[in-house]
Order: sequence, then C-alpha cells, then structure tokens
Amino acid sequence: MINTNEKFNSIRTGLLEFVLLTIVSVRQVYVADILKQLSSTEFATQEGTLYPLLSRLRREGLVEYEWKESDSGPPRKYYRLTDKGKDQLKVLQTYWKEINKTIEELKIK
Repeated sequence: MINTNEKFNSIRTGLLEFVLLTIVSVRQVYVADILKQLSSTEFATQEGTLYPLLSRLRREGLVEYEWKESDSGPPRKYYRLTDKGKDQLKVLQTYWKEINKTIEELKIK
C-alpha cells in the first residue's frame, strides 16, 4: 500500500507557499492563527517550517508584518500581504486553475 504521507509530501511542501499566501490574503494573522487553521488540513505544519517560509516571503516582498500588543503576553507579529504578494497570489491562482484544467482534460483523453 502507498504511504500517502511520504508520496505526497513534496506536493504539500510546494503548495504550502500558495496556501500561506491565501490565508494571509484574508486578514492580518498571527503565526498561531495560521498553525491553528492548518492543523486540521493536509497542510498541518509546525512553527519550525512556517517561520522560515514567512521570512523568505518577507524578504521577497510578498508579506510584511506589524507588531501588535497582546493581552496574553509579549507583542506579536501579524502578517499581511503586500501588493506584490497579492499579485503573486493571483499568478498562483491562475496557475492552479491551469493545472486542474490540464488534469481534467487528461482524464477525457
């Protein structure tokens, strides 16, 4: 039997940027919020994976963050998409639609 965790891990990893940009596009979010959203999905991950990805996205100018005070501890970084990030998300959404279209067309042939 195929171990889907191992078989599809590279696909999930590749899609994590797309998923993350999608989450951050909805509203400003704190890392714990992102982890909670992902926890019940195929994209469940850990801080050790998320922080480096968010750092890369910030260096690429796709996300930015703002420090906000917290009622329950130290200030937190809240992430949001930049205009460049919104453009990148649109590109990824278009590409995703094309991939799905191609797969559907291959089923017909």
